[in-house]
Amino acid sequence: MGPMAMAPPHAAGGHTAAPAAGAGSHMSMMHMTFFWGDHAVVLFPGWPGSRGAGAYVLCLLFVLALAALTEALAAASRSVARRSTGSGGGSTTASSAALLTAAHAARMGMAYLVMLAVMSFNGGVLLAAVAGHALGFFLARSRVHTGGSGGGGGGARDRELGDARDGSKA
Repeated sequence: MGPMAMAPPHAAGGHTAAPAAGAGSHMSMMHMTFFWGDHAVVLFPGWPGSRGAGAYVLCLLFVLALAALTEALAAASRSVARRSTGSGGGSTTASSAALLTAAHAARMGMAYLVMLAVMSFNGGVLLAAVAGHALGFFLARSRVHTGGSGGGGGGARDRELGDARDGSKA
């Protein structure tokens, strides 16, 4: 028995690859590769869309702030976790566990929103998300603090505080 001949897709029962554009249908183009330009749709239908460069810049600032807030919330939840487990010998109270759970849920929600914004495949949105995460990390979790005495004053003080919390150099 030889190979079976296959009918072309357009003749096999009316299934076509592209839907026909009817009178009331609205077909929008979705990019599947990164592109540059201010005519992007990010998170919501029509936003910023073709509303101009001002709306696009506002969108980029929103994504940047959302990414930075994600990093700040991660730092805050780590701080709360360290405080709650550091004083109680490893166990946490129900209120601190609920606070940590709520902070984690909010952080994950914001992280998914940033991910969805990047899935618009706009180069500016990608750069805004990366810059927001970098800025949030720098402000919330880096060990660089301005002020204090001298050039690198924070590092030794932080190590001493860390050792005092452990009880090894109290």
